[in-house]
Amino acid sequence: MVTLNASESDQADRFRDLQLTLRDRWKTIELFDNSDADILVVPSLSIDQRELRKIEGCEHYEERLLFSLIRLQNPRTRLIYVTSMPLHPSVIDYYLQLLPGIPFSHARNRLLLLSTYDSSLKPLSQKILERPRLLERIRQALRLDKSFMTCYNSSTYEGELSLKLGVPLYAAAPSLEIWGSKSGSRQIFAESGIPFPDGCERVWNTTDLAEEAANLWERQPTLKRIVVKLNEGISGEGNALLDLRPIANLAPPDSSHAERVAAISDRFSTMSFQAKKENWDNFSGRITELGGIVEAFVEGEIKRSPSVQGRITPNGEVEILSTHDQILGGPDGQIYLGCQFPADEVYRLQLQQLGIKVGKKLAEKGALERFGVDFIAVDKGNNEWDLEAIEINLRKGGTTHPFMTLKLLTNGRYDLSTGLFYSQQGRPKYYMATDNLQKDRYRGLLPNDLMDIIAHHRLHFDSGTEIGTVFHLMGCLSQFGKLGLTCIGDSRQQAEEIYNKVIKVLDEETKSNKTDFSSFSDYDFATTWDGYSS
Repeated sequence: MVTLNASESDQADRFRDLQLTLRDRWKTIELFDNSDADILVVPSLSIDQRELRKIEGCEHYEERLLFSLIRLQNPRTRLIYVTSMPLHPSVIDYYLQLLPGIPFSHARNRLLLLSTYDSSLKPLSQKILERPRLLERIRQALRLDKSFMTCYNSSTYEGELSLKLGVPLYAAAPSLEIWGSKSGSRQIFAESGIPFPDGCERVWNTTDLAEEAANLWERQPTLKRIVVKLNEGISGEGNALLDLRPIANLAPPDSSHAERVAAISDRFSTMSFQAKKENWDNFSGRITELGGIVEAFVEGEIKRSPSVQGRITPNGEVEILSTHDQILGGPDGQIYLGCQFPADEVYRLQLQQLGIKVGKKLAEKGALERFGVDFIAVDKGNNEWDLEAIEINLRKGGTTHPFMTLKLLTNGRYDLSTGLFYSQQGRPKYYMATDNLQKDRYRGLLPNDLMDIIAHHRLHFDSGTEIGTVFHLMGCLSQFGKLGLTCIGDSRQQAEEIYNKVIKVLDEETKSNKTDFSSFSDYDFATTWDGYSS
């Protein structure tokens, strides 16, 4: 055991030393973004694979980092993009044709696409590590003194891959994963001094879960609902809602603590699970494997789910990148569907301030690169909103790729004083984005079919006007009828109109597909958006 600990300590030291070279190479974030670099993109979803499988079409989510190809607009940048299975050529062509002012052939010659040809249910980084010849090919293709590696999230697999290749990982060290979990987020919020819902530390069994739920109820006797969360749940799919109202007769101070615990234990099996096929038998087993927390459900007649995104630079500075109003769906509005940029002006600057506090605390702990903080905002009237932090995403979340798409395509800037993003022409830019445009009638559409539709109806992003739609998750279409969009405009209304036009066109183009798509109602982003109060 002592030898193992020493080995792990040595590995952590070597990883840290390698990562510190990023500070020496890029003294400022401007140099980092525009440097002569080889970028290794490993879009591995190195998270619990059983939780990941709750997201339909998740095997294609390695495509979400394809916005990285837009970095090839820098004529000195070279990029290696690795996937589990080969990407459709037309998808790659689509992204390269977005590059303003760069000949297609020039960009293509600086892009190396590699695949493990392995569709098994393992993280991509693990698959790469299992293939020494592929590892060596990646190493030989990189200028090691000018390379860095980027990923979806950082786990022990990414750490090992970084060391084996001798390439620094531009992401939080694997040892810091805990700060992106539900329990770790709560600890960061407490240390940062920002508001967050009452709840508990991580527990590992249903007995302790019931005990903590009862304790929470006793601290807040008027509580109506409690959220139960798997510690490593994704996009709200690991959440369940426990309704206390049917057992309101046991609310404190009535009855005993033991009676409350017993009643709560009995109600666990009746919880409203956010994932479509989840049940208590599976959920309770997951608690013993991942841990879980209970948290007070934030009630309110008018609520929103804003978020703030930032990054921690190689020299430890915290930079706010964006704010969003997230669009949620599912049985109880817990599932992430999409987002609007920027967040409402009534609280976007407050979001930035809270994000900086969290970012500084994460930086103190050694975190690097991307982080996001999700909030619940409750309207208190008179243009006042209460914000409570819900969780930290120490990875590239659902709001990362739409914002980076906008930033890379326009070479614009985010203005902290207004919370707006301005193009180089000085125009503020807005967008609506989703990963979850899904209808059964879209099933069977191939990437080439989508390209035909985009071209015929002129749905593409116009680099001249900097208006239009950028598509992603195109590999999901044929099997799952699922697609991602980022609809960019010069106003919130224009972005919404572009989004609605895309929906209308796709519906018209697939109206002959006489398939029942009533199940889409739970995830109807357009309907959800129409109900959004601006």
